[in-house]
Order: sequence, then structure tokens, then C-alpha cells
Amino acid sequence: MNTTTSSRRVRAIFRNEMRDYRRNGQIVATMIILPLIFVIPPLINIFALSAQSAIALGREDPLLYLLGIPALVPATIAAFSVVGERQQGTLEPVLSTPIRRQEFVLGKALSALVPSVAVAYLVYALTLLALAIFADPAVASALLQSQDVLAQLAFTPLLATWSIWLGIAISTRASDVRVAQQLGMLANLPSVVVVALVAYDVIHPSARLAFAAAALLLFLDVAGWRLTSAIFGRERLIIAAK
Repeated sequence: MNTTTSSRRVRAIFRNEMRDYRRNGQIVATMIILPLIFVIPPLINIFALSAQSAIALGREDPLLYLLGIPALVPATIAAFSVVGERQQGTLEPVLSTPIRRQEFVLGKALSALVPSVAVAYLVYALTLLALAIFADPAVASALLQSQDVLAQLAFTPLLATWSIWLGIAISTRASDVRVAQQLGMLANLPSVVVVALVAYDVIHPSARLAFAAAALLLFLDVAGWRLTSAIFGRERLIIAAK
């Protein structure tokens, strides 16, 4: 029996999911509204700051709060991945093909990861542009630090991947899309809380903390794929879809 993962079948799942996302207004709205919820309040506060506030900003990293976007947006997309197909009646035909469960899960995960990371990076880039144009120059200089940009680049895919595994795991067990999405967001709230604590210096950021957090997330991402694949029951899902 061939136990290798077929990239062709993974790509097929990926392309099919991307087509479904474009036709699903709820998912498109989620990818627009949730980032706005995260980006608008910090920007309003930052635009109101004067040059004298720039010194205090040296002790905080409010833009790290934007890491809440890859912590929550992917979960709502991934939560749709299985239960959404079940409700649409398209799950059983897919599961009846020779595709392996690891390939199915990986294709679903990639289709949630790519748009989520793209949205998170785009929102962050637009935020930096808005700061450069509208914020006080001293405030913008205090916020636009290279280490913060690196943190956004590195932690966005790590947080998004962990969020996706939680979302897919919940989606395989849920019977309703909205319930799955709500549970997915709830399961990822601890990640958002930690991000907020670091952003506002309740937990002091440091290089050691960053490396430890990245290593932990990388471990959780790899373990998440294995565990999600392990709990994915093809036969149970086919029966539930009927």
C-alpha cells in the first residue's frame, strides 16, 4: 500500500476549497470584518498620540496586537472545512475517492492558511503605510521597528497554522457551521490573550521569549497535523453525511 502523500491530490483539494471560498459570502465577510476589528481601535489610539507619547511607546509593541488576526481568522475558515461540505452534500463524494486522510486534511489546511496569511500580511502592510502617512512622525518612528516587523513575518504563519488545526479538528466533530466557527474562535482566544499581553508589555517581550514561543508553536503545528489526521474518521464522516 502506498503511504506517501500525493502533492497532486493535495493541490486538487486546495484548488477546490479556494473556489468554494470565493463563492461563500460568509467566509469572505469574515476575512474582511475580523481584521478591521483588530486594526481600527489601535490605529485610532495611535493617530491621537502626540510626539511626547513616543517615549512611552518604547515599552510597548501595540502593533503586535495585529497577530490576533492570524490567530482568529484562519480558525473561522478552517471550521467551515468539513462541516460546511457535509451540510452542502459534497463531503461524501470527496471521501469516497482514493484520497488519504492526511492529504485531505493537508489540502484543507493549506486552503485556509494561504488566504489567511495573505490577509494578515496585507493588513499589516497597510497599517504601516497608514502610520507613516497619518501618525505623528515621532510616534511612527517609535512603532516602526525592525524587530516588530520580523515578529509579524515569523509568527503570522505559525499562529495561523495552529489556529487552522484547531478549526479543522472542531469541524470534523461539529454538526453546524456557525457552532464550529464559534468554537474555533473560542479555542483560539488564549493565543489572542497572550498576544495582547505581550503587545502591551504585561509580558515583557525579549529575544529569548520570541525563540521559545516560535519553537513551541512549530512543535504544536507539526503535532496538530498528526493529531488532526489521526482523529479524522473517514467512515464516521461518510455515515454522518448521509
